[in-house]
This record gives sequence, structure tokens and C-alpha cells, in this order.
Amino acid sequence: MSAQPQPLKRSAPEKSASGARRSRVSLRERLAAWRDQHFHGFFSSLGRLAARPWASGLTVFVLGFALALPLLFWLVYDNARDLSGGMREAREVTVFLKPALDATAASALASELRKREDVSDVTERTPAQGLAEFRQLSGFGEALDALQDNPLPSVLVVTPRAGGNVDEPPLLGALKADARVDLVQYDAVWRRKLSGILQFGERLIIVVAALLALATLLVIGNTVRMDIQARSAEISVMQTIGASNGFIRRPFLYAGFWYGLLGGLVAIFIVGIVEYALAAPIRALIDSYSQRFALHGIDVLVGLALVGASAAIGWFGAYAVTTRHLVAGRPR
Repeated sequence: MSAQPQPLKRSAPEKSASGARRSRVSLRERLAAWRDQHFHGFFSSLGRLAARPWASGLTVFVLGFALALPLLFWLVYDNARDLSGGMREAREVTVFLKPALDATAASALASELRKREDVSDVTERTPAQGLAEFRQLSGFGEALDALQDNPLPSVLVVTPRAGGNVDEPPLLGALKADARVDLVQYDAVWRRKLSGILQFGERLIIVVAALLALATLLVIGNTVRMDIQARSAEISVMQTIGASNGFIRRPFLYAGFWYGLLGGLVAIFIVGIVEYALAAPIRALIDSYSQRFALHGIDVLVGLALVGASAAIGWFGAYAVTTRHLVAGRPR
């Protein structure tokens, strides 16, 4: 009886060797592959945008104008807030005395007010000082020289002590009831109105920024959607051979990122042009007020925040569109 040949058992070692080879793929190699895939998506998406310069340029400029509007509104609001800072913090009460009162009577009233516990300081301004200040600020020096008498009364600038009722201090009632006082001016009502205007402006900027951010999201999403439709056959082939959603989605995500990033840079450029165009008339207006206020432009952190936010919006819009397409179009 001849011996039966034994079958060769090589399949198991091959499987084990293949499994060993797969298990020996290090974390470093996996990270290198992940990095290469992201670099490919990063630069290939930029190349696709450069291959369509007119369409990509129009989309980027539309995004730039949409993002520049809230930035301009915020710039105006921030300068107005700085300008009104001193107005809202002013606590002085301006007391105009009767024109018939002389300097001695004005000094006596100032001494009485300094003795009050709710008064921090009292500054006296004589009619001569008031006329000199008005001459300097108004520019009507020759017309004032024609006056025979000084029509301005004595003025007391009273500073209430901190800690009391800012809107209606008790000092106001006593000053209005004094027979020597002609007029009491206290700008609490104007400060409340100014604060209300600034709060309304801040809320308006938030609403406009949210609406334009939504518009930016829709524009980028629609642009990426059209790009997906143009490459639908390519995506179907990749899905059929087993490509993952992340691999297919990655170039479109970087395309949305580039749209948002470039749109933010264009928005900063547009705001810079607007600042340059308005610099001369605004400087002339500030000089007419003796340079008591200095405008400021875009802060570096604000510009970086705008660019980062626009890039994030573009990434999110592309992610939402590609995810919907991949879920609806993956073959079963």
C-alpha cells in the first residue's frame, strides 16, 4: 500500500502572517497616512478653486461684502461707545445763578454747598471765565467784542458724592428750590437715552451679524452642493469600491474652509478701503472739536476672529451639505 500524500497546510500560516503584518502597522505610520490624506485634500481643494477663477472669485467677493457689513457696524459702534464713555460717566450738576447775583453771592452759595454731606466738590466759574471759554470755542471773537456788557451769569459746577442715587440725587431738589438759582442742568436723562441707544445698537449688530452669517453659510453650502453634483459620478464610483465617507467628504470640507477664509480676508480688505476713503473728512471733523477724540480702526484680534469665524462657517456649511448627500446617495 502506497502512502497517501499529505496535503500542504499553508493557508493558516499565510493568514497568520497577513494578520501579523497588519498588526505591525505602527501608530506613526497611521498618523503619516492620515496626514498625507489631509494634505492632499487641503491642496487639491485649493487647486479646484484656482481652476475656476471667475466663479470662485465671485463667490469669495459676495462672501466678503456680506461679512464686511457687520464688521463696519461694529467698528462704528465701538467708536461711538468710546466717545460716549466720558459722557455716561459725567456726574456733575451745572447750576446757573441769577444774572443779578455778584461774585460774592456766588461764593457764598458755593461755600454752603461744600458743607453738604452729599457734595464732593464745587467749582466756581465767573462770567468773565465763561465768556472767555465761549470766545475760544465758538470762534465769534469779533462779534463778542461788540457787546457792551457780559450777558453770562455765574456758574457753579457741583459734583455729587459717589454712592447716592445717580439718576435723581437729593441735591437737585434743594438747588431747584433755591431762590438764587436760575437753572439746574443735570444730564441723567440724556445719559439714560444714550445708554439705551448703545444697547439698541449692540443688539442690532448681533442680529445683523447672525443674519449675514446665515447667508454666508447658505452661499457656501450651495456652492459646495453644486460642486458635489458636478462630481456625482466620481463620488458614486468611490462609494462603490468602498471609500469611507470621511475620505469622500474631506476635499469638500477644505473647499468650504477656503471659501470662508478668503471671504473673511476680502471683508477686512473692504473695511480697510472704507476706512481710507473716510479718513480725511473724519479727521477734519475731529480737528474742528480740538482733537478731543481719536478714532481707531480694526483691531488685530477682531480681524483674526472674523477670519476664523468665517472659515468655521464655511467648514460647517460644507459638512452639512456633503453629509446629506452621502447619506442619501450611498449604495446599499
